[in-house]
Amino acid sequence: MRPAWRNAAIALFALALLFGGMMGDRLLALTGEGRDALRLYTELVGTAHDTYGSEIEYGAIVRASVEGMLRTLDPHTNYLPPRAYDDMRERQQETFYGLGIYVSLRNSRLTVIAPMEGTPASRLGMRAGDVISHIEGESTSGMSVDEAVGRLKGPKGTPVNITIVRAGLDEPLDLEIVRDEIPQTTVRYAYMLEPGTGFVSLSDFSRSSSREIQEAIADLRTQGMERLVLDLRYNGGGLLDQAIEVADQFLPAGAPIVETRGRTRDSLQEYQAAGDQAYLDLPLVVLVNGGSASASEILAGAIQDHDVGLIVGTPTWGKGLVQTVYSLPYGAGLALTTAKYYTPSGRLIQRDYTSWFDYQAHEQNDGETSDLGPEFLTDLGRTVYGGGGITPDFEVEPLEIDPFLQYLHSRNAFFRFATEWANTHDAVEEEWEPEQEVYGEFVGWARENELIGDDEGEAEQLDNADNREYALRQIQAEVLSAAYGLGARHRVLIRGDQQVIRALELFHEAGELLLARDRMERDGERDPMPSLSAGLQ
Repeated sequence: MRPAWRNAAIALFALALLFGGMMGDRLLALTGEGRDALRLYTELVGTAHDTYGSEIEYGAIVRASVEGMLRTLDPHTNYLPPRAYDDMRERQQETFYGLGIYVSLRNSRLTVIAPMEGTPASRLGMRAGDVISHIEGESTSGMSVDEAVGRLKGPKGTPVNITIVRAGLDEPLDLEIVRDEIPQTTVRYAYMLEPGTGFVSLSDFSRSSSREIQEAIADLRTQGMERLVLDLRYNGGGLLDQAIEVADQFLPAGAPIVETRGRTRDSLQEYQAAGDQAYLDLPLVVLVNGGSASASEILAGAIQDHDVGLIVGTPTWGKGLVQTVYSLPYGAGLALTTAKYYTPSGRLIQRDYTSWFDYQAHEQNDGETSDLGPEFLTDLGRTVYGGGGITPDFEVEPLEIDPFLQYLHSRNAFFRFATEWANTHDAVEEEWEPEQEVYGEFVGWARENELIGDDEGEAEQLDNADNREYALRQIQAEVLSAAYGLGARHRVLIRGDQQVIRALELFHEAGELLLARDRMERDGERDPMPSLSAGLQ
């Protein structure tokens, strides 16, 4: 390998793995085994580049080797190419510049799910069900959602030209929309489920999450909230400092929230509730599932360990590795695991990842208590389990959808029917509920669109009372979503949510838990709840 190529490979390797600006010094400082390993690596790169049967670039070889190297460390240490690094940073901001629409691929077409109120898209009258066929004259056919969203975003005040196809209109509509500031909210829904019961859904932890939670709880208190359901399902985490600040609102001052432990002195940290924000001190039920990870597990674990709320749902993901993000040259980044998360009782949040396949597939144990991992005690002496993730106090599986209904969902039947129905009927009130004849219209529409046939099996499925109720709820949700936004849709669908229904039944136990905490703090001794001290129910 020629010296020039050797130097180029070393330089490229250094740039790809750069930890700040110090990697060059570290390369010079390598001796012995480290220098020999780097020399072997550069020989491999040079030989592959010079003699492989097809032409390959140095950059491609090094990037592949970097990704392979990082994969040997853990599932969450990742090299972030410039675009991925930019996307990560943008998701953590409070705002971005764009049109203000939720889009998805429906039947392989880029479809508006809902415009956000007060945004450029809503001011120009974009509707749920509109198909964006072109962006700046380029067809969206075959375009991914991420690619389309990237084209719709841009600097504030700049225009973007789109073409939409709308049911009921013979010709496409050409629109020029001026991009504006769009808030990136993480409290997606906050409303009263029923008199006295508030509901807050937190999608992730970005820079505005603590403020959003504070504002949502304050608003619900003015509406008479006496108990709260906090929904952390599918919350994949985010910023640690925001998880700490959110937890501060649910825990008494001084309560430990999470501890991080790693190899370096800086990685050994314990975080406590500062008491800077009002403590909820109301019966609390937290919903979690396999999509709840990282920061949401920190919050759920602290709430459970301090007995200030009950955890309901299914076991969480088990992502307890702390990533420190380093900026690399050329706009790239490196998310490097530097520590692990532990709950206040000492539980390790991270699930075992010895088997890469099992970890990615999220294989769980069979639910037997003996398989749940080591036992730990909460403040009140309740048993909770370590070994990765947060095991709910009450495991509740979500509603299992009938295969026939799953088939209709896969064809976007409810969404398509509802948007067409809304375009051909008078505006509905927010309290609108579909009559039984609407179901008949839906069945006729599904037959016309060849989504269902005339065989007896499908006829029986259509006559099933549970399926009829489910379909009408879906249609109601989509019609109200088109008229009043995603919040109206969520309020309808949550009525059939088995985990929420169970949460509402558990507020008596949640209240008793708070009373037991009060007695413990007053008397200075544990006073465990017999009905809860066994842990998993």
